[in-house]
Amino acid sequence: MTKKLSLTERAYRQLRDDLLTCRLVPGAKINIKDITETQGFSLGAVREALSRLTSEGFVTQDDARGFRVTPISIGDLTDLVRVRSEIEGQCLRRAIEKGGLDWEAAIVSAAHRLSKTPTRDPREAARLNEDYADAHAAFHHALVAACDSPWLLKMRDWLYAQSERYRYLTVPLAHGDRDLVHEHAQIVDAALARDADRAVALLTDHLMATAQLLIDPQNARGGTDAEWAAGVDRAL
Repeated sequence: MTKKLSLTERAYRQLRDDLLTCRLVPGAKINIKDITETQGFSLGAVREALSRLTSEGFVTQDDARGFRVTPISIGDLTDLVRVRSEIEGQCLRRAIEKGGLDWEAAIVSAAHRLSKTPTRDPREAARLNEDYADAHAAFHHALVAACDSPWLLKMRDWLYAQSERYRYLTVPLAHGDRDLVHEHAQIVDAALARDADRAVALLTDHLMATAQLLIDPQNARGGTDAEWAAGVDRAL
């Protein structure tokens, strides 16, 4: 039983990583046989992992017992960013109110690490650097870590994970005219100054600027969600 659970957990983590990094393309059918053959997981472990990912919203299940990567859409992205901004903003407000010296130190440390980590994969410039993704997640977690509401933090974590798929898609569309280090530093300065209104406003602007890379019609043309998704796919 221990071995089975271990295989299922490994399959879950690998598939989740493939979904978040868009190696499993949004909207694509998931070939379970290919996964078992290439990854070495059992059929049962893969199915259990996919069922778990379905409950988390990363995968959908069709009537024929097959699985498909949850598609992307401009409507979903817009709603996701709006809700994430609201929830993460609440978490940040409470963290600023409750956080002490350790919280401040953790934010400064996470921001420094993030600023020193290259954004793009050194082996493939069109992809996000995995080390940067880890540092970015640690930074946003550090900002809200002092929030005293476990439920708000759980919702924030889930919304952050959902946002990651879209953020990975923005990497080939970013043209270098955005100063992410400065954006992060401004949020840190406002948080350390205990200026909650400014910190939340800067955070919201930061999240919207990332989403705008995909929403911008110059990057992905088309009026319908299907046309928009096709435009993003062509841009990649």
